[in-house]
Amino acid sequence: MRLVDIATERRVTIAMFVVAILLFGAVSLSRLKLNLLPDLSYPTLTVRTELTGGAPLEIENLLTKPIEEAVGVIKNVRLVRSVSRSGQSDVVLEFVWGTDMDIAGVDVREKLDLLELPLEASRPLLLRFDPSSEPIMRMALVPQEDANAGESRLKYLRRFAEDRLKTDFEAVEGTAAVKISGGFEDEIQITVDQKKLAQLGLTVPVVAQRIRAENVNLSGGRLEEGSQRFLVRTINEYQSVGEIGNTIIATPDDRPVYLRDVATVESGYKEREAITRIDGNESVELAVYKEGDANTVQVAQRIQRRLDEVEETLPDGVTLVKVYDQAKFIGSAISDVTNAALIGGILAVIVLYGFLRDSRATTIIGITIPVSVIGTFVLMYSSDITLNIMSLGGIALAVGMLVDNSIVVLENIVRKREQGESILEAARNGTSEVAIAVTAATLTTIAVFFPMVFVSGIAGQLFRDQALTVTFALVFSLIVALTLIPMLASLGSGDRYADSADSSAPGRLTRGVAFFVRWTGRALSVFGWLGRILMWLPSKVLQGLYNALAAIYPAILRWSLNPRLLVVVVALVIFGATMSLIPRLGTELIPQLSQGEINA
Repeated sequence: MRLVDIATERRVTIAMFVVAILLFGAVSLSRLKLNLLPDLSYPTLTVRTELTGGAPLEIENLLTKPIEEAVGVIKNVRLVRSVSRSGQSDVVLEFVWGTDMDIAGVDVREKLDLLELPLEASRPLLLRFDPSSEPIMRMALVPQEDANAGESRLKYLRRFAEDRLKTDFEAVEGTAAVKISGGFEDEIQITVDQKKLAQLGLTVPVVAQRIRAENVNLSGGRLEEGSQRFLVRTINEYQSVGEIGNTIIATPDDRPVYLRDVATVESGYKEREAITRIDGNESVELAVYKEGDANTVQVAQRIQRRLDEVEETLPDGVTLVKVYDQAKFIGSAISDVTNAALIGGILAVIVLYGFLRDSRATTIIGITIPVSVIGTFVLMYSSDITLNIMSLGGIALAVGMLVDNSIVVLENIVRKREQGESILEAARNGTSEVAIAVTAATLTTIAVFFPMVFVSGIAGQLFRDQALTVTFALVFSLIVALTLIPMLASLGSGDRYADSADSSAPGRLTRGVAFFVRWTGRALSVFGWLGRILMWLPSKVLQGLYNALAAIYPAILRWSLNPRLLVVVVALVIFGATMSLIPRLGTELIPQLSQGEINA
C-alpha cells in the first residue's frame, strides 16, 4: 500500500503529523463544552401573563386558551403545554432541536402583539426557560451574625437583591431569569373601613379605580414658544405613603373625602410564601435559571465571575453565599468518567505487556491509545459534541478497541521479522498484508455504532454523542495502525529515504526535528527499561495464568468435539435462561443520578 510505504519511508513526516494531531487535539479539548448529559430537553419559551385576582378557570379562559391558539401555529413548535393558576398563566412552547431561538422569540412576540387580552392583564412576558426546571445555581444574601436581621433589615436585603443583584446576574450571557425568594417584599397595604365606605355610598372597586387613576404620569401635549418646542407631562405618580393617603376618592356635597378618612395606609410587606435560612440565619435567596439552549457549566462560570465582582459592592454586614452549583456535580461526574477511562487505558497496557513480555512492542501499542483519543477530540470539536457522560463513556468504551488494530499489525510485523526479513521490509510487508483485513474489521465495528446517529427522538439525542465518539476513535485508530505503527516498528533499520543526493548541510529546522526524534526515542527506551522492572512480577503472574489456560484448553476442546449435541443443547439452555431474565429487568431512559443532596 502506498500509505504504508510513505509511513516507513517518510518517518519524520509521520512524526510531525502525529505532533500536529496532538497539538490540535489539545486545543480542541480546551474548547470543548462540559455538560452532564447531551441536551435532552427541547428548546423552550414560556409566555407568562398575570391577571391579579383571577381564578384559575378565568385565567384559563381569558388568557391561556387565546395565547395557546395564537402561538400554536408558529413554525417548529413541537408541543404546547400550559399551567393556569390563581392570578398567573404560563404557556410553555417546546421547539424541535436545532431551532434558532432568537427567531422563534421574534415570531412568538409578533403573535402576542396581535392578541386582545383583558385590559386588567399584564403584558405577556417571554421567558427563555421552563419554569418547572431546576435552577443551575442558588445564592443567598445573608446578614452576618452580629447584624440585626429584623424586619427592616430583611426588607432592605430583599430590595437590594431585586434592584441591584437581579439586574447584574440577568445581564450575564446565557442567564434566562433570576428568581428571588425569602426576606420581606415591600407592599403598600390599604385597610378600608367598610362602615365609612357604606356611609358615603362608596365601594372598594370604586376606591381602587380612583387610586389607579391618580397614580399615573400623563402626557400634557406640547408648548411652542417661538422656535422652541416643549413637551409637557403631568407627573402624578405617588412618591410616599402620605401622598397615597391624601388621594381624594370622592367629593360629596363639594367636600373632598380623602383616602386616609376611610382607610389606613401603611408600608408593610407581602404575605410570605417561603422563608430561607442559611446556618439558622434568615436570608434572601437568588435562584439563577439558564436559557434552554445554554451550556450549564459555561453559564455557571460566568455567574461565578460576576459574583466575584458583585461581592465588592455588597453593603457592610452582608455576605453573598453560593448555596448550590449544578456545575460542580457535572464536573465531578465528568472527572469520574475521565479517571475510569485513564485507568482502563493503563490496565490495557499492563495486560498487553503481560502477554507480549516485550517493552518495545508494548510501548508502540501503548502510544496508539493517547494519539487516537486526543485525535478524537479534534473531530468532536468540529462536530459540536460536548464532553459529557455519554461521549466520555464512548471514549472509555473505545479504549479497549483502539489497540486491536495495532496488535494485529504489530504481530504480523514481528512474524515477518522472525521469517528473516529486515526491519524495514518487515514493517512494510507485514502492515500491507493485514491492511485490508484491519480496515474491514474497523468498518464492521463502525457499522454497529454509526447508525445510532440517525435514530430520532430522545434516544437518538442521548446516544448520538457516544456513537460519533466511538466512530471517530476507531477511524483514528485505523489511521494510526496503518501509519504510526509501521513507522515506529521500522525505527532502527538504519535505512533512510532520500529524494536525491544532497551534499549540503541540513538546515536548522531539519536538525531540530532530528534532535526531537532522537531524544524522543531515547526517552521511550528509558521508559521501556523502567517498565520492564515494574512489570516483571505482573507479567510472570499473567504468563503463568496464560500457560495454565493453554494447557487446559486442548483437553476441553477435545471433549467438546465428542458430545456435540450435548454442547449445543447446553448452549441453547444457557441462551434461553438468559433471555428469560429480560422481562425481569426494569426499563428507564437513564439511570437515577444522585447528587449527594437531600431535599426535605
